[in-house]
Amino acid sequence: MIGIIGAMDIEVNGIIEKMTDKKIKKISGITFTSGMIANKECVIAKCGIGKVNAAVTAQTMILTYSPEMIINTGVGGSTSRKTHIGYVVIAENVVQHDMDTTVIGDKPGELYLPEENIVYIPCSKELVSGLEKVCINSSENYVIGTVATGDQFISGNDKRMLLNDKFGAVACEMEGGSIGQVCYINKIPFAILRSISDSMSDEDDAVEYSVFSKLAAQKSIDIITSFISE
Repeated sequence: MIGIIGAMDIEVNGIIEKMTDKKIKKISGITFTSGMIANKECVIAKCGIGKVNAAVTAQTMILTYSPEMIINTGVGGSTSRKTHIGYVVIAENVVQHDMDTTVIGDKPGELYLPEENIVYIPCSKELVSGLEKVCINSSENYVIGTVATGDQFISGNDKRMLLNDKFGAVACEMEGGSIGQVCYINKIPFAILRSISDSMSDEDDAVEYSVFSKLAAQKSIDIITSFISE
């Protein structure tokens, strides 16, 4: 079974529409829709915005449905001059940029996991390769790199470049790092796919997001459904 998590309706509804034999289960206020896409079992959930919502959804999905993999899909902001609006970002790894215990000597973004401390959580190389193949076949502009997660909408080029300088991030968002953490400690392969909705430009970030978020979300949906169909 393939698990898919998005934060907002625009990130998951288009995938749910392609599903047959749908079954709906509501747990802790989260709606999980399971069924078939291209003869493959899938379960899809809208987690809501933010790290805690995302982590609760991922852990619940794992315990309830035992997916073989989880893909977090949706929109994101650029933190690099290489990632423009409409570009696709495939995470090589994820980091939680708002985790900060540096005052006691830890590295920026360092996480305390049950068995180790870690900064960069690696995504599944197999899933990264599969998503990249879809982008190549559909002639999408894409970048593979670090995605930075935090409980804040990053606005302004200075803040965006800080994430690039500090973590080497090419995109930022608010869920992927926590989903990655949950998958990592449960030993579930995962991937993070983001389509850029707001960029490193002189335009107002909130305006860019409102204008381009639906188009960006649809691009992620198209790539995910193509990936499932292959």
